[in-house]
Amino acid sequence: MNPRKKPKFNRHAAYVKRVSKSWRRPRGRDNKMRVNQKSKGKRPSVGFGAPRNLRFLHPSGMKEFYVSSLKDLEKVEKGYAIRIAAAVGKKKKTEIVKKAKEMKLKILNE
Repeated sequence: MNPRKKPKFNRHAAYVKRVSKSWRRPRGRDNKMRVNQKSKGKRPSVGFGAPRNLRFLHPSGMKEFYVSSLKDLEKVEKGYAIRIAAAVGKKKKTEIVKKAKEMKLKILNE
């Protein structure tokens, strides 16, 4: 199994419209998912964790660096991709993007 690929851990009875899909631990006395019946869906457990060297990485395989000013760009190291803060305005953002392209950095939210 690909270490980055995990099954969707859906909540028990998520197929019912009024129950959201977000994971909640099954707790009922007769709940088949709690008893780990094979056909009732996967439950998150330690074995599904990503390898340590792949944890906290962007799907592109790079670590993320949060940037909110031109000063922050100077601190970026090799192997990092930058994400520009949402609070940054249009004028400052264009300056950051221009400088980042000069430095040949990957921008995650251009």
